[in-house]
Amino acid sequence: MSDTEDGAGGSADGRSGVDPLRVGVVGGGYIGTTVGAEFRAHEDARVAAVVDVDEGALADVGDALGVGRGARYGDYRAMLDAEPLDAVLIGTPHTLHYDQIRAAFDRDLHVLCDKPLTTDLGEARDLVVRDDARAETLMVGYQRHLYPAFVRARELWARADREPRWITAEVGQDWVDRFEGTWRQEPSLSGGGYLYDTGSHLLDCVLWSTGLTPAAVSAEMRFLDDAERVDGRATVTVRFAEGATASFSLSGETPCMREHVRMWDEQGGVALDARDWEPSEYVEIDDGSGEYRPRLDRDARPTKAGAFLDAVATGEAPVATARDGLRVTAVTEAAYESARGDGSFVPVEADDVTPE
Repeated sequence: MSDTEDGAGGSADGRSGVDPLRVGVVGGGYIGTTVGAEFRAHEDARVAAVVDVDEGALADVGDALGVGRGARYGDYRAMLDAEPLDAVLIGTPHTLHYDQIRAAFDRDLHVLCDKPLTTDLGEARDLVVRDDARAETLMVGYQRHLYPAFVRARELWARADREPRWITAEVGQDWVDRFEGTWRQEPSLSGGGYLYDTGSHLLDCVLWSTGLTPAAVSAEMRFLDDAERVDGRATVTVRFAEGATASFSLSGETPCMREHVRMWDEQGGVALDARDWEPSEYVEIDDGSGEYRPRLDRDARPTKAGAFLDAVATGEAPVATARDGLRVTAVTEAAYESARGDGSFVPVEADDVTPE
C-alpha cells in the first residue's frame, strides 16, 4: 500500500482450542502479503487460498503465505465457490471492494477489507445495512484504531467534560512520483487520488478519535488529470454538527512521510505526530501550555489480523466498523464534489455520519 505501515506483534483473541479460521486472501499486493502473513503467523488462523489476477503476483503471494498451487486462483469468485472458507482478507484496488465484500456476504463469510470501504456513497450505505443484518464480522483496515496514541485521544474526548473545538491534520509523502502509472492513479480502480488513498487514514483518525459528526465539507485540490479525478494535493475543511471545525492538509508531493494532528478545546489539547509510517507519538497539552507525555508502548498493539480474530471470537464489534468506513466515504465524496465545483461547502447527510 501507499502507506506501508502495518504493525507487528500478536494478539490473544479467545479462539484457542478451536479449529483455525480458514482465510482466503484476495489480492497479492502489500496488504495481501503483510496482513496475510499476520494470519499465517497466528495460531488461530490459516491462510487456505489466495487470489490475484496477475500470475506473477499470485505465485509470489502463494509462496510467501505457504499456499499450495491447487489453492491459488485468478478469480475471487472461483475461490469462494471452490474453497471451504470462514473468512476473506480483501486487499485489492479500492473500487473493487464493494463487489468482493458482497460476494463474501452472500457466502456468510467474515470479512477484513482494506480501506477505504468503498468509493461510492450508495455502496457504503448498502454495506452498512447488510452488515447490520449479519452475524458475521466486517472490519475495515484502519490501523490507527489500534495505535495507542489514537486510542488515548479517543478516550480523552469521550469524557463528559471534553469536546474538541479546533482541529488541524496534515499528512505528506512522495505519493505522486512513487505511484505514477499504477492503479492508485487510475480512477477506475482507485476511485480518486491522494485523498482516497493515504488521505482516507487522516480523515478516519480524526472522525474516529473525536466522535464528532461532520455536517458540511469544503475543499480545494490540485488535480493531476484534466478530468479532475486524481488529486495530488488537497485542502479540506470540515464543519461539525457540534460546532467544531477541522482543517486537513494533504500533499502527495513531499519527499518523505510526516503526519501531524492537533485537537484543541478550552482546557488544552492533544498532539499526535508520526514519521515514516511508524505509530504516532502522543502529547497532552494543558491550558497553561504544560505538556504531558504518558507512557505509551507504541509497539504493544494487536495486528489487524489479531484484532479481526478477536472480533470474530467474541462476536463484538470490530475496532473499525462498516459505519466508520461509511463516514469516511461520505466526507471524501463531499470533498471531491466541492473541489470539482467552486469550493463551496457541501452538506453531509446526518444518517451517513452519526457515530455509533
